[in-house]
Amino acid sequence: MAENYSSADRLSQPVAPAPAPAKPSAAHNIFIGPNGIRAGWRLLIFLALDFAFIYGIVRIPGVRALLPSQQILTAKGLLFSEGLLNLLPLLLAAAVMTLIEKRSFADYGMPLQEAFGKRFWQGVPIGFIMLSLLLVLIAALHGFSVDGVGVGGAAALSLAVLYFIGFIFVGMFEEFSFRGYMQSTLQSGIGFWPAAIILSIVFGAIHLGNSGEAKIGAFMAGCFGLVAAFALRRTGNIWYPIGMHASWDWGETYFYGTPDSGTLAQGHFLNSSFRGPEWLTGGSVGPEGSWLVFLVMILWAIAIHFLFPAKPASIERTTTGADVRVSGARTEF
Repeated sequence: MAENYSSADRLSQPVAPAPAPAKPSAAHNIFIGPNGIRAGWRLLIFLALDFAFIYGIVRIPGVRALLPSQQILTAKGLLFSEGLLNLLPLLLAAAVMTLIEKRSFADYGMPLQEAFGKRFWQGVPIGFIMLSLLLVLIAALHGFSVDGVGVGGAAALSLAVLYFIGFIFVGMFEEFSFRGYMQSTLQSGIGFWPAAIILSIVFGAIHLGNSGEAKIGAFMAGCFGLVAAFALRRTGNIWYPIGMHASWDWGETYFYGTPDSGTLAQGHFLNSSFRGPEWLTGGSVGPEGSWLVFLVMILWAIAIHFLFPAKPASIERTTTGADVRVSGARTEF
């Protein structure tokens, strides 16, 4: 015979506990963190994609024959090497990562809607001014002089434009590599300044691979990396560092006609010469190898500090362009 239960009887029946959620496996925890794929793995995927795209481009018939000499830099060689072999693979790799991570270039510190906007053009004059200040200091100690015009007329204007575009490619490539994607990704694991310091050390060390570079020049490049990271921190993206990076290199290589990491340009506006000890002039490395560059870097950081005051500590604009509370930020690696 069927039994009848009242509502009270049914409510009094014990309820089976809900099953506990499955504990993630060890393999899952290795690859996945609270924010998705862990930062270290994302960084490795990005680098692998970058190298794969470089390899694919180099394998195109005829590309190797166009590779420029490391001893003599030309405007066309700069455009080719930096635009096609460096910047394009980097941007393609980042584009793939936006799909994997469901993020945008703005999240990597380079908002495309601000490309070559106000921040970029604010950065251009300060890079050239700081290089000029360095050369003035060297000249004041009788280590530098301008000996005349190297290229004039229409050729000078054409080369000025081509070299400037080429060094924009250089600035975009180096800043997006070290202060863009890798900074954005690594800082999610260890924080902004630890990531900036590590990447600046790597940035300086990589410069030792340049023909004619010296340890002091590589160390200076690392210091510049910290200044650029400081500019990123204060402005919120890398367009300002790109502008100042491009104009420093343009002024050094084309306008003043000095060596840049030991490389001379073919076709430059001014003919310049150095004399005196290497600690003053930088020797074959160029002015960036002078010990006076550290004074200029300090002044550069001070200028950025006053041009772009720090935001309130409670709410800070991150390099990804999103407002977050600093006290509640989470990191993972």
